Amino acid sequence: MFKGKFIDNLPKIYGTYTGGFLVFIILMAIAEQAGMSAKLIGIFFVAFTVLIYALIGWLSRTLQVDAYYVAGRQVPTVFNGMATAADWMSGASFVAMAGGIYFKGYGYMALLVGWTGGYVLVASLLAPYLRKFGCYTVPDFIGTRYGGNLARLSAVLVLTVASFTYVTAQINATGTIASVALDIPFNIAVYVGLLSILMCSLLGGMRAVTWTQVAQYIVLIIAYLLPVFWISNKMGAGVFPHFMLADEVARIAELESQFGLGTVKNSAADLATVPKGLAGITKAHSEVNTTPWKFISLAVCMMAGTASLPHVMMRYFTTPSVKSARRSVGWSLFFIFLLYSSAPMLATLSKLSLMDPNLATGIIGKSIADVQALDWYQNWNQANLMFVSDFNGNGTLELNEFFMGGKAVVLATPEIAGLPYVISGLVAAGGMAAAMSTADGLVLAIANALSHDLYYKIIDPKAETAKRLIVARVLLVIIGFAGATIAALEIQGILGSVIWAFDFAMSGLFFPLVLGVWWKRANAQGAVAGMLLGLASGTAYLIWVRTGGAGFWGVTQLTFGIVGSLVSLVSMVVVSLMTKAPDAATQKMVDEVRIPSGKTVLGKQH
Repeated sequence: MFKGKFIDNLPKIYGTYTGGFLVFIILMAIAEQAGMSAKLIGIFFVAFTVLIYALIGWLSRTLQVDAYYVAGRQVPTVFNGMATAADWMSGASFVAMAGGIYFKGYGYMALLVGWTGGYVLVASLLAPYLRKFGCYTVPDFIGTRYGGNLARLSAVLVLTVASFTYVTAQINATGTIASVALDIPFNIAVYVGLLSILMCSLLGGMRAVTWTQVAQYIVLIIAYLLPVFWISNKMGAGVFPHFMLADEVARIAELESQFGLGTVKNSAADLATVPKGLAGITKAHSEVNTTPWKFISLAVCMMAGTASLPHVMMRYFTTPSVKSARRSVGWSLFFIFLLYSSAPMLATLSKLSLMDPNLATGIIGKSIADVQALDWYQNWNQANLMFVSDFNGNGTLELNEFFMGGKAVVLATPEIAGLPYVISGLVAAGGMAAAMSTADGLVLAIANALSHDLYYKIIDPKAETAKRLIVARVLLVIIGFAGATIAALEIQGILGSVIWAFDFAMSGLFFPLVLGVWWKRANAQGAVAGMLLGLASGTAYLIWVRTGGAGFWGVTQLTFGIVGSLVSLVSMVVVSLMTKAPDAATQKMVDEVRIPSGKTVLGKQH
């Protein structure tokens, strides 16, 4: 069926895979009609997709360093765009984004603006030039560009802090989905999610992660878009709901006024009965952050963080050329846009389905006893992601008496909307794919940095290939288990942890990376100062605000990257100017990196 090289057959291979997945969905729909239980359908969806990813990971196993670290630098543009989109659209994008908009209003659109706009910075400032450099990892670029082990170690430190914060959120997301789909406790489900992640990446490194991420993107985009279009058509918002968003938001505003949003305050005693982690609707759906600065500052942090996160940059090291790296950014944006443009609509449809009394799914104003008897409520209440209580004792569900976890907005909406359960199973598989794809990239980014930049470049430069790969795989397992253990503690929500990761990356890496390409005068001393002082100041500000500090400039715990990056910039420029300029060879190398054509600065093996 497939003749010639694997790379040449990619359209046929993934076309067949997509067709097979659609057939599987149809078979599950038939099974549901035949009486298969919802629980079993969920298990089949999660198990089937995870096993497919594991198979791809096994088939992509390698003992070649170049293949393990950068997929042999032969990933075609479009497929790298899909892999990057899957790597980028994490559990936060899939599971938590719509939930953030649902509860916090359109102020959370700043995340979409920032995460999308960040790719403009990636395309214009970094991706093509880092690809021209020919490095394996982000610390590899830092270490070679600036020289010295201290710069390399500093980059490894920042990368580890940012990526580990991020990966705990993704394992949290996989644990949440596995817990609901498989009906197991969350603290066990996180390790089930971890096992799924390791099966994809352990043996094949970046090559395995790349091809599983392409497969995961196909699953997650189908799983996200199909319910949006189906629910929209069912509710009368049209087959393509995006053009009706303003009308639907206006309808929600009417309902919020009708049900007295903000006029009834729950007492502390009432709120104490609500399970931990659940929230009620307290803000108008159309509300944006109270000041433009809050919106702008969050968007800026997400933009700079996007251009700083190592697992994003690594994806562009896998392309055949500088030109293809630049094109990959464009394809990445397109594939990401398909989901991001739909997240606000999903949040809107989800809220309408619960609030609108003209819809069969509306529950506000209905009998509390009737609501508690609904199958979907019982399912999600048992999962500790939904709760109602008759605070005023009138027997009727008021707007202020309904509580839900942000993670449940995407996962529960198909059930609430009355769609066949096969769609809920599909959404669970999609959420699992989104979280796994990002977790794969993050764990690999940390393990590769530690194995290549710490072990090989500093500890044992003479290590043979087999030994290097063993070290990388052992580190992969250790980091994964550490992330799962932290995720099980639920210290921070999925979305909050992801935002912190962006701020950490922005604090320590944004200006050392950008100035490393665009300012020849930047030197090792300046880069080290920028990375360490930026990370330290950003972290200190976060701790201060989290422990009751008032903050300043309107900078919150979600935007501390502004403080860290400003300290990083100032310290890097000042220290660089106060110390010796880089030698002529280094400055020539920087000039060469900025030329799109020509050979890579580093050789194939380094």
